[in-house]
Amino acid sequence: MNILHLDTNHPLLLDQLREAGFQNDEDYTSPKTEIESKISKYHGIIIRSRFAIDKTFLDKAKNLKFIGRVGAGLENIDTDYAEKRGIHLFNAPEGNRNAVGEHALGMILSLFNKLNQGDESVRNGKWLREEHRGIELDGKTVGIIGYGNMGKAFARKLRGFNVEVICYDILEDVENNDALQVNLEELFEKTDVLSLHTPQTPQTIGMINKDFIQKFKKAFWLINTARGKSVITQDLVDALKEGKILGAGLDVLEYEKSSFENLFSSEKEMPNALQELMKMHNVILSPHVAGWTIESKEKLAQTIVDKIKVEFC
Repeated sequence: MNILHLDTNHPLLLDQLREAGFQNDEDYTSPKTEIESKISKYHGIIIRSRFAIDKTFLDKAKNLKFIGRVGAGLENIDTDYAEKRGIHLFNAPEGNRNAVGEHALGMILSLFNKLNQGDESVRNGKWLREEHRGIELDGKTVGIIGYGNMGKAFARKLRGFNVEVICYDILEDVENNDALQVNLEELFEKTDVLSLHTPQTPQTIGMINKDFIQKFKKAFWLINTARGKSVITQDLVDALKEGKILGAGLDVLEYEKSSFENLFSSEKEMPNALQELMKMHNVILSPHVAGWTIESKEKLAQTIVDKIKVEFC
């Protein structure tokens, strides 16, 4: 079987597939149209997020047997059409779930202890202790929306913090020893810290909006290591100003990759909501790297290799 690799990944992916008898070709630079012109000779593709795999692409991939997505989400792939064509879809949420769990926990602890603010003050020659008095996670209730690989990994990281962990998921009976599954009403009633671990679907786009935020009985902290489009930035900023949301740790934004970088050019004005968000001291931002560790790079690749070998070897 011939496999086309469209993004660079851990070298074990190429090495182990070669050892298993697959033919590997690499093309990390050609435009999508050029890839489409030759994709018919390949039985498999390995991709991260280089471009969308849509119906037009799949129609040209006449011999495609599988797509390996080295990451968790599949929103850049027309999964319905691929499955209709009998194409196997392999993703790897198992590979970076631990990294995501650690990142989410790190964001909470940084926000609670004002670590970024304290670091900035000391670097500016200020020794402000009272201004940087923190709060403790102990005794809080952490609500998790989306209790799959990522949500479960995050819940495991909370062991030992003496917190109540509750989760909401559209699937039934997802709870385990690390979290109690509840309905939305109980989530709104109890939550002190809300952490999102949902994929991008029509149901989750714009999920965290003004109406949703106002349903929480207490002011809460928001952590988003899932998908940026789940949170409406303007509504988040308004809630931060009002004190309904006490602080936010955001690994993802509505604006990602090139669209985000373009906002800093003179050609395009940055939206007011994003400008305000970036000035807030109770907000921590990172560039979609929650699952982006040295260890997860290897685990993601190994997970994809293992899944391909189980199905095709």
